[in-house]
Amino acid sequence: MTAELSAALRFPEPDRLSEGAPKAWRNQTLVLTGRQLLVASRDVPTLVQVLVFPALTMLMFKVVLGDIVGGATGQDSAFGTVPLVVLVSAMSGSVVAATRLNMERRTGLLSRLWVLPVNRSADFSSRICGELARILVTTVLILAAGHLIGFRFTQGIGPAIGLVAIALAYGAAFAMVTLACAVNASPGAPLVQYLGLGTTLMMFFNSGFSPVEAYPGWLQPIVANQPMTPAIEAMRALAAGGPVAGDLTKVLIWTGVLVVAGFYPALHGYRKAAAGR
Repeated sequence: MTAELSAALRFPEPDRLSEGAPKAWRNQTLVLTGRQLLVASRDVPTLVQVLVFPALTMLMFKVVLGDIVGGATGQDSAFGTVPLVVLVSAMSGSVVAATRLNMERRTGLLSRLWVLPVNRSADFSSRICGELARILVTTVLILAAGHLIGFRFTQGIGPAIGLVAIALAYGAAFAMVTLACAVNASPGAPLVQYLGLGTTLMMFFNSGFSPVEAYPGWLQPIVANQPMTPAIEAMRALAAGGPVAGDLTKVLIWTGVLVVAGFYPALHGYRKAAAGR
C-alpha cells in the first residue's frame, strides 16, 4: 500500500529538453527576456532617459528649429523630426543595453549563465527581444508626442505599421552591432563615449533636419546613403505619402549589412567572454 501511495503521489518527471533544442531556445529566451525587462524597469533614471527624454527632445527640436527648417524647405519639419528621433532613441537605447551587457560580463553574470543548462544563444536573443520591446514602446510614445507637433499618418493603417516595422528592424540590427562591441571590448571599456560619438555624427548628418540637397556637394553622397537617411525618408513617405521603394530597398540592405556585421561577432564574443572568465 505504501509503495502504491508513493507512486500515486510522485511528481511527474520534468520535460528535459536538450540545450540545443529549438523549444528550449524559445522557452529560455522568453524567460531571459523577462529578466531583461525586469532589470531595465528597476533602473528608473535610465528608464526615464530612454523612454521620456526622446519625446522631450523632439518637442524642443520643434520649438527651437521647427519653423526655421520648415521655412527653408517648405516642408512640415515634423515629418522629418519624428522619424529622426525614433531612430536616435533606438540607437541610444542600444548603447545603454550594450553598457549593461559589458557590466554583467565584468561582474561574472555571463559566466554563471554559461555553466547552467541554458541554450547558448538564449541570453543573446533575449537581449535583442528586450530591445525590440523597448523600441516598440519608445516609438509609440514618440509618435504620440509627434501628434502634438503636427505629425499625422495620412496613408492609412498599413503604412503606419510599416513605419513601426522599419524602426524595429533598424533598431534590432543596430542593437546586434552594439552588443557585439560590448562582448568584444575589454571589460569596463568606455562604450558610451565610443558608440555615442558615432550615434551623434549620424544624428546630425541625415535628412531629418534638412534635405540632402542643403548639405555641401561633397557631403551629399555620404548623407544620402548613410543608414539613417533612407530609413527617415521611407518613414516620411509612409506617413505623408511619396515614393517608398527606393529608400525601403536601402533600408533592407543596411539592415542586412548590420545584422551580418553584428550577429556572428556578437555570438563569438559572447562565448569567449563567458567561457574565458
